Amino acid sequence: MTVQRRANQADIAERLGVSVSTVSRALANEIGISDAVRRDVQRMARTLGYKSKHNMAAVSGDKRAVALVPLGSATSGLSGFYFGIVEGMRTQAAAAGMALDVRLVNESVVTLDLIKKQIAQADAGGLLLAGIDAWEELAAWSNEAEVPVVLVNGSDPKMRVSSVSPANYYGAYMATQRLLDAGHRKILHYTHRNRPTIRQRLRGFEQAIAMTPGAVGTVVNTDERHTRELLADMLAGKHDITAAFIWNDIAAVEMLEGIYGADSPLPQNFSIIGFDDLPLAGMATPRLSTTRVDREAIGRGAVRLLAEHMDGEAAVQQLEIGVTMVEGETVFPG
Repeated sequence: MTVQRRANQADIAERLGVSVSTVSRALANEIGISDAVRRDVQRMARTLGYKSKHNMAAVSGDKRAVALVPLGSATSGLSGFYFGIVEGMRTQAAAAGMALDVRLVNESVVTLDLIKKQIAQADAGGLLLAGIDAWEELAAWSNEAEVPVVLVNGSDPKMRVSSVSPANYYGAYMATQRLLDAGHRKILHYTHRNRPTIRQRLRGFEQAIAMTPGAVGTVVNTDERHTRELLADMLAGKHDITAAFIWNDIAAVEMLEGIYGADSPLPQNFSIIGFDDLPLAGMATPRLSTTRVDREAIGRGAVRLLAEHMDGEAAVQQLEIGVTMVEGETVFPG
């Protein structure tokens, strides 16, 4: 039986067209080697299965990444959502041997300069953006600087950077179909138009309505009516509806008391369903019927995808994590 020869630094140098000295210094993370060359050398070392007692940490994937998490979401009603995502990221990073630096940032002032500063401070070779969408300047820099970026709970319709998100379109379709299956034919969808992920929920709602004869969908956006204003409109009979699919649990729970209060003018079988299955959905009375997002799976998937990119995978990928329905107590026969 032929024993395969173990790869050495000369093999790496030959593949890349650089000197053996350059390979040695790059594997040792010595100064004077550009980040691009260092990444190429370490990537080729992993590809060839190069092993070294002294350089094992670098060759086996001494990956460092920084995750930027929106401060507003982390300290608001969405804290449970992003806590789950961060837990998933940390679990997967530990399993993959990746050093992950999680940092809270004010999402309203995130700029490319701020991102570059965070990357430099963390000495990171990859970036996770939780709940922060991509823009042209960021995508161009990621490509030029060869720093992979993965959107976490986000989506890039232009497919410039990779992303991981819940199955927003299909989840919204399922939520709307649940109301339709219960017999409701006049359904309102309260939505938020500012993020691509939430626009996918609108598409799922519209598709379910379009495929059901006799169903009528009403769409209200957050920039038109705040939650309390919409609730007042519903209680005043301004919308001819018997059910509502709300874009997230926070807004849905805010409506529950008015909808099911003793003096509510809405029909007793009025149904409402949310999205996310945040902890507050389980604490609400009645228990909100909703769509469960596996937040830890989103975090784990994002780290796996980032690790692939840091190992040389160049193809932009859009990973969707499946959702499930939570029965709850707010869907009634129409």
